[in-house]
Amino acid sequence: MRRGGYFVTAVIGAIIGSLLTLYLAPNFILKDTYNKEEVAKPNSTQIIVNEPKGESVYKAVAKKAMPSVVGITTVTVEKDFFFGARQSSGVGTGVIVDERGYILTNAHVIGDGKANNVSVLFYDGSNQEAKVLWYDTTLDLAIIKVDKKGLPVAALGDSDNVEVGDIAIAIGNPLGLEFERSLTQGIISGLHRSIKVNEYESVEDLIQTDASINPGNSGGPLLNSKGEVIGINTAKIQTAEGLGFAIPINTAKPIVDQFIQKGEFKRVSLGIKAVDVNYFEDRMGQDLGIDEGVYVFQVINNTPAAKAGIKPGDVIFELGGNKIKSMGSLTRELYKFRPKDSTNVKINRGGKEIDLQIIF
Repeated sequence: MRRGGYFVTAVIGAIIGSLLTLYLAPNFILKDTYNKEEVAKPNSTQIIVNEPKGESVYKAVAKKAMPSVVGITTVTVEKDFFFGARQSSGVGTGVIVDERGYILTNAHVIGDGKANNVSVLFYDGSNQEAKVLWYDTTLDLAIIKVDKKGLPVAALGDSDNVEVGDIAIAIGNPLGLEFERSLTQGIISGLHRSIKVNEYESVEDLIQTDASINPGNSGGPLLNSKGEVIGINTAKIQTAEGLGFAIPINTAKPIVDQFIQKGEFKRVSLGIKAVDVNYFEDRMGQDLGIDEGVYVFQVINNTPAAKAGIKPGDVIFELGGNKIKSMGSLTRELYKFRPKDSTNVKINRGGKEIDLQIIF
């Protein structure tokens, strides 16, 4: 055979040998991590891959947080003009925040306080009746309590440190207890979001996530990669996928802390009656010359607002250094204060900005 024939035969053999090597040893490619020592060798023709060791972050979070997540079922008696009283049931989720039986959830999970019966399903399969201690429809938060001690408690994180792109993990009971404690994962998609409830009201300062949230997830925790609660799941846009929202846990912390320390919660009050600026302008046909804030139409005598010098017709647009966009944001800011606390309040009075000091 001539030299050319030997050369062609050798080339074909080399190609076949290479294909056999790839076929018989596929595990040397398409893995997750690389062996740094092998990559560092300039003459290395092979990348050796090591499988990641240990459990995934999602499994670790589930093990840490799952025992503190509860199912909540409610029975509400509704009065109907045609059929009289009739019962309706609901399902939601809650988070244990104190080992003595305090549980955080959404206000709408307990029917905004109208539920006649609230039952809690625990991680160990046991059930117990709960008592509604507090709720606020503006915040969509509620505290319920069971007569039980030694319960596993959720770790509360710091929602002020949450950033877009962080891992987000939701645990809840989507579509009912048949799928109890389902875990879904995603990322933090946005911060400080607002959802309009109706023409004039909205829920503000929400955390947006693409972690799957469905009916029944309400009241459940939104967790970070450490298994800490950073939010309480509250809403999902029905007309879109991957748009879930949670109330920042820092909104609930002052309320939770008071219940843990004192067994009750007392909220400070300004002593005013007010409405959103936009609502007032639309209804009265007046231009107040300011885009956001709350319009004060009544000041109750001998209250913090009266003593500070707030008058009917004023527009409150800042409290404690934070902007007041609506009655919802004013409510959230007031939850940060305790009796005898003092702070500054900024008002617009006839187009002029005025700084006042208020003592609760």
